[in-house]
Amino acid sequence: MGILNITPDSFSDGSLYFDKEDAVPHGEALAAAGADIIDIGGESSRPFSRPVPAEEEIRRVVPVIEDLSRRLSVPISIDTTKAQVAARALEAGAVIVNDIGALRFDSAMADLVADADVPVVLMHMKGTPKTMQISPQYEDVVGEVRAFLAHAIHRAGEAGINRNKIIVDPGIGFGKTVTHNLCLIKDLWALQSLGVPVLIGPSRKSFISKLLGSGDERRKAGTQAVVSAAALNGAHIVRVHDVEGTRETLKLVDAIRNAGRVHDHLPVSPPKAIL
Repeated sequence: MGILNITPDSFSDGSLYFDKEDAVPHGEALAAAGADIIDIGGESSRPFSRPVPAEEEIRRVVPVIEDLSRRLSVPISIDTTKAQVAARALEAGAVIVNDIGALRFDSAMADLVADADVPVVLMHMKGTPKTMQISPQYEDVVGEVRAFLAHAIHRAGEAGINRNKIIVDPGIGFGKTVTHNLCLIKDLWALQSLGVPVLIGPSRKSFISKLLGSGDERRKAGTQAVVSAAALNGAHIVRVHDVEGTRETLKLVDAIRNAGRVHDHLPVSPPKAIL
């Protein structure tokens, strides 16, 4: 899933693609680099960010979605918590709703997704973007995130959303400390029992620079390390800025994961005579 932020204040690429003339070519570049989904958002969800009015969010994203949906065969996802924005985006050509609020922030969102019968991403977040990084605490971060997502799936089902259309996201960086993020990545396999695809979005997030030091190159390199770990631990979709580099990373991960299958006929350990 390639990220296309049409915002002036996103933490990594704010203002780079704020104008349609820049956003559309970047969307085409993401597709050319191998993105399977393009995720378009018009409101920053970085820590301490403020909400954007729905009308402004629509003004930012709809013209870009209209253009890209005509030019590309790659499915487009709308990253929003507002039903009004999602509805206009779907009319413009988006086919997935990525809701970081997990249908909680707008009471009309669940009905909209159910009526449209489109895939939806339900993400865990403690608080709101404005408050989420103010001393987040958990007794068992993996267990609590899993329970939240299980409840979100249940609520979506009660609203009439097809379970086969649900994707979950543990919300890396959304109301979590560095340790919380690392625990979720390490134990991502625990979400497999939910029975739906798992998306993870670690791209260039601050926990990486807190571990490796500041600088764009460190964040980029750290992102690929996290993508590798997430893929090996069960992620089905990775949401990233660097599509080309991530495809190369995942190609290697798949090669490592599938290597043993070629040699299934070999003994698990060397014969004793060799030892």
